[in-house]
Amino acid sequence: MDFDLPPDDDPRRSVVREWLANHPDPTARQLHDAGYVVPHWPAPHGLGADAMHQIVIDDELRRAGVSRPNNPIGIGWAAPTIALAGTEEQKERYLDPIFTGEEFWCQMFSEPDAGSDLANLGTRAVRDGDEYVVNGSKIWTSGAHMSKFGILIARTDPDQPKHKGISYFICPTDLPGLTMTPIIDATTAHSFNQVFFDNVRIPVENLVGTEGDGWRLARVTLANERVSLSSAGSLWGEGPSADDLLELIRRGGGETDPVVRQRLSTLYSESEVLRLNRLRTLTARIAGKEPGPEASIQKAMADEHGQHVMEMAKEVVGASGMLVGSGPAGQLASSKTEGTTENRLGNQQFPEVSSIWHYGFIFSPALTLGGGTFAVQRNIIAERVLGLPREIDEQRGMSWAEARRN
Repeated sequence: MDFDLPPDDDPRRSVVREWLANHPDPTARQLHDAGYVVPHWPAPHGLGADAMHQIVIDDELRRAGVSRPNNPIGIGWAAPTIALAGTEEQKERYLDPIFTGEEFWCQMFSEPDAGSDLANLGTRAVRDGDEYVVNGSKIWTSGAHMSKFGILIARTDPDQPKHKGISYFICPTDLPGLTMTPIIDATTAHSFNQVFFDNVRIPVENLVGTEGDGWRLARVTLANERVSLSSAGSLWGEGPSADDLLELIRRGGGETDPVVRQRLSTLYSESEVLRLNRLRTLTARIAGKEPGPEASIQKAMADEHGQHVMEMAKEVVGASGMLVGSGPAGQLASSKTEGTTENRLGNQQFPEVSSIWHYGFIFSPALTLGGGTFAVQRNIIAERVLGLPREIDEQRGMSWAEARRN
């Protein structure tokens, strides 16, 4: 594909600029009605935009300091799955308020004993007339305390192999019997929760797809998740990028240490490879292909890149990088960076520094764990991209050929 961005006088840019001139401070509803929240979707939610058109829209919104609604799990993961397998009633009920940000969503997949091996989940959903009775627990449910709905996978047939007998549900968070406990992470932010289900009754009409088809739908969700978590921002698509860091260093007079300069060049190279691979992924999506193993490649690279960005942000300021709140001087221009994540930690010790750098540095070890660990991503890449055999099952004495067939 052509990796050059459309020129400044491209007609598609003119359309977006004219709209922004008429809507200088657009609401989420106005953005959605214009098709700018999910421009790659077909009407009525999007514009059916191809890869370059999407990039043009993103570029113009960023220049204008306009942010889309903050509903990453709803927009990036729940909506595509509902669009793929949901009923017409589900699409009519849930999609519009997802895109406008009126209804915030969370993901209820991981469990205390089923993280990397998600198919080993134990949460049960037993059919009882027009309802499913759910019992079990989910963990690492980001934003559940702020969410109206969650996407839930639970085992509906324990007699099936573990990848089968799993079903996919839309779960309101205010149902009787559903409780949650906050998990405070190392940054002191309340981002995560453990959710408990004690005879929670979910209506049958909240089942997405058919009973037992949950694993296939979960894989669609996880593939979209890995694409979403691999965008330009160094914190799973949020927060500052390598370009943001490099710009602050330039504004501060540049870097003279040759070793640090080399590392900054490497950081830029990583960022550029990720950008080009995102364009390739966008092209595949426009061609009607669902995210595949390339999403795992992107995530594996992006997670480590995010850690490199945050480590460098601390290193370039020398010994003061060991102090809370430190980082490269100067405020970031991106309104998205200065949004909700930015406000989690105050910064009184270094008021001239955006506190996202310190928050990001403390949070960055989680990047290679969330959304599928670095080890899981590499297994996927090895098996599905490189065609390598799976690990030998020593207990059953399987050969490489037998392991590969299984």
